Order: sequence, then C-alpha cells, then structure tokens
Amino acid sequence: MTRKDMLRVVVRWVFSLSLIAVGVSHFTDPEPFVEIMPPPLAPWALELVYWSGVFEILGGVGLLVERTRRLACWGVLALLIAVYPANIYMAVEGVGFAGLEPNPVALWLRLPLQFVFMAVTWWVSRPESDERKSVEG
Repeated sequence: MTRKDMLRVVVRWVFSLSLIAVGVSHFTDPEPFVEIMPPPLAPWALELVYWSGVFEILGGVGLLVERTRRLACWGVLALLIAVYPANIYMAVEGVGFAGLEPNPVALWLRLPLQFVFMAVTWWVSRPESDERKSVEG
C-alpha cells in the first residue's frame, strides 16, 4: 500500500466517523438542525433532520465497507447537495447554529466548504492501488 493509499484510508476513517457522529447527533439533539431548516421546509423539519441523520450514518458506514463504498459515495454526494439549501439559508439570513451567535464570514465560507466535502467524499471512495490491480488484472 502506497503512502497516498494510507492517507486515503486515514482520511476515509476520519471523514466516515465524522459523518456517523453528526448523523447520530441528528437524533440525540435534533433542535439545532431543525433551526437551520429553510422556512419552506419547516413543516417537515424534524422528519427531514431524522432522514438526513439516517443517510449520514449509512453514508459513513458505507464508505468504510469496500463493497458499498461506491454507492455510499453517490449517497453522500446526494446528501451534501440536499442539505446545501440549509447552508445557503444560514448565510443569507445570518442564522447561527446551536444557539451560537452567527458569524457572517464563517457562514459564507461554509458554502464553498461543502464542495471540499464533496471532493473528499469522491477521493476517499476511490480504491487503493492494490484493489485497482485486482480489478484490472
């Protein structure tokens, strides 16, 4: 396994465990997520928070399992796109998270950060060198 492969594995684990932890927090403390829901989605806010938590947990676990990694990648990418309106709402309306005072710079920087998360999702879902060789050979 190359150094790049080892780095990918470490980042995959950190990213996946982060997804799982955030997904679990959708159930243990859903209110902060409900508060950042754009108004048109407010009638279904709690249900959407729970569903996004389920998909974060599934995506995090799926990225760790070689057999489900590719599908999990697409699922996490879809989730990141689906929650993007909440990020836009927070930036445009100056909505803080979890009762914190909103920081306009951080809220606007969060928007391009979502694309970094998408790139990380794609990168950690790629097979390691030895997996590619077994598929190609």
